[in-house]
Amino acid sequence: MTDDPTSVTEADLERAISKLLDARAPTSSICPSDAARAVAPTNWRPLMEPVRQAAKRLMAAGEVEITQRGTVVDPATVKGPIRIRRPRPDGQT
Repeated sequence: MTDDPTSVTEADLERAISKLLDARAPTSSICPSDAARAVAPTNWRPLMEPVRQAAKRLMAAGEVEITQRGTVVDPATVKGPIRIRRPRPDGQT
């Protein structure tokens, strides 16, 4: 953890996302702000876009899904609030 968001790496954010998801039920999701707060508790807001980018990389690797209102979305075109979750078997929301 740090209070300097400029010292946070892409790998730090990816690890934070994975660690938070590992600590939750398989059907749970997290908000990008959860990961940002995990690495920079008092100065997390500048990390919101980097967390979204980390989630996109993890989605490309098949490790997470990015959702909006419970539906998996295309990370290249999504706008607005998102959630991050572990992949679900086909057809499960």
